[in-house]
Amino acid sequence: MNKFQSRLMRNPRLRKYAALVHEDLSATYSRDLHRWLIVAPIMGVFTGLLVTLIVEVILQWMWPPLLRYYIAHPLVMIPGVTAGFVIAGLLMQYLTPNPNEHSTEEIIRSYHEHQGDVQMRPYVPKLIAAIATVGLGGSAALEGPGIYAGGGLGSWLWAKLRRIGLEPRDRRIMVISGAAAGMSAVFRAPLTGIIFALEMPYKDDLAHEALLPALIASVTSFATLAAFLGAQPLFDFASAQTYARRDLLWSALLGVLCGLFVMAFDITFRRVREFAVRAAVPHWIKMAIGGLLTGVCGFVFLSLFHGNLVPLGPNYEAVRMVLQGVHSSLELFVFGLFKLLATLFSLGVGGVSAMFVPLFLTGGSFGTAFAQSVVHSPSVDLYAAVGMAALIAAGYKTPLTAVVFVAEATGGHAYIIPALIGAAVAYAVSGEASVSGDQRLHEGLKASELSRIAVREVMQKHVVSADADAPLRRFADSVSAQYPHAVYPVYQNDDIVGTISVNALTKLSPQKWEQTKVRDIMDRQVVVVTPESDLEEALRLLMGQKGQHMLLVKSESGKLEGVLTKTDVLSALETGVVHAGATDIPVLPPGDS
Repeated sequence: MNKFQSRLMRNPRLRKYAALVHEDLSATYSRDLHRWLIVAPIMGVFTGLLVTLIVEVILQWMWPPLLRYYIAHPLVMIPGVTAGFVIAGLLMQYLTPNPNEHSTEEIIRSYHEHQGDVQMRPYVPKLIAAIATVGLGGSAALEGPGIYAGGGLGSWLWAKLRRIGLEPRDRRIMVISGAAAGMSAVFRAPLTGIIFALEMPYKDDLAHEALLPALIASVTSFATLAAFLGAQPLFDFASAQTYARRDLLWSALLGVLCGLFVMAFDITFRRVREFAVRAAVPHWIKMAIGGLLTGVCGFVFLSLFHGNLVPLGPNYEAVRMVLQGVHSSLELFVFGLFKLLATLFSLGVGGVSAMFVPLFLTGGSFGTAFAQSVVHSPSVDLYAAVGMAALIAAGYKTPLTAVVFVAEATGGHAYIIPALIGAAVAYAVSGEASVSGDQRLHEGLKASELSRIAVREVMQKHVVSADADAPLRRFADSVSAQYPHAVYPVYQNDDIVGTISVNALTKLSPQKWEQTKVRDIMDRQVVVVTPESDLEEALRLLMGQKGQHMLLVKSESGKLEGVLTKTDVLSALETGVVHAGATDIPVLPPGDS
């Protein structure tokens, strides 16, 4: 069989077609997406199991009996919530390096600043502190510990699974994918989890690179939790099948009101948070004060409106009461105010969780009150959904999440268009205000800047080339070793016939370098631009679906003037130096390789 194979491979036509097939397959699987078919399910199962435990502890063992006791004895809320916050504060102060870094904010900061590296030594204490914050009455919800649990597991698994070919940049992807898995399991809403995690790092963009692993991890995590707790949705809407044209106008107005309201809350929350971080007192004392004020909010509301609606804890039961119960518009509006006030005290001082549920619960309360008192519409669920979407979109700068969540929560499509209108209007009205201090605007390249810069101002004039007929051993020893670039143009008979990357060299065993020529593994696709071309067009070619490793810059006469890579463009714009690549070093002829 070996002789037969070697005879076949000596056939020049067969060798040519084999090279083309290899080239096509390499381009098709250039991103190594198949590895996520292994890594993402592992991440999803681990996250699903951990979130299942957290959900059981808080929603079955801690909060329900405590809520019944609080309703029967409202005054006990104040010392009860304070005690939970003191426990969380002591854990954070003495068992974590930075008590102000936790939950969603830590995952976002890890993604932007620490290459996805989440410290695992304080991982368990932070989760216990989150359980104490939420389970004992803090105005927060389970998405905080869920996102942190999944993001931390993603970072940890990257270190354990590196041997299967994961790269350093994959750690950031795994952190976001783990966060998506945690959010998906907490809300039993896979699409919401995926979109929220992708929107979470930015105010105006998505973490696109994490799409596939986040999708797989979220579905796997949801399926894992559903195997233990069931797949039924947490929140049931009596979803209508139609909406009137006037409902769209009212939805836009509700979006305006919610956007203005949330903008004021976002700014206030950030100010309170900054003050609490700077305050020169022990962290557990800050938490004690926040717990005391949170408990007071619950006690005062129950004193004003006797019933089972309480603005504390994870509040899943309150969502059902707002959607299915009968409450006056005044009670709903005051409930929303006290919910946000309790959230301000709970999380502003450093409570270990996040505020997705407080925002959409408040939005549901405001939307229902708006439907009852302003629109006088029987479709109160529609306006509750619009209010939820508007507050989520404006508060977290996640408009897609807001609409997807409404779609999953309602179980239908009836409310998507009104919710989209309310979310978009609230997002625009609230401006750049966000409850997250670590969210960023996407630092992408501006087309207006690129179109004003010519390629000649950024290109490399010092070109080191490789000879197509040279063995790989000579190329590695004389060119790659002396001139450490990522990509080199390849010459043959004074013409450029392709490019060769160091990455392609490393994929071949060194024992075969003597017998293999540069032309055997080079990329035969060569794209040429002129020195007068603008960087917008050049970057489009470099970043396209068939993106090039390198562009060759030739004059109209065909003379090679230089080369351009992604690194040249990004480095020049990052440093603000337009002439970063322009030097007077002449082009090296092919013989110099």
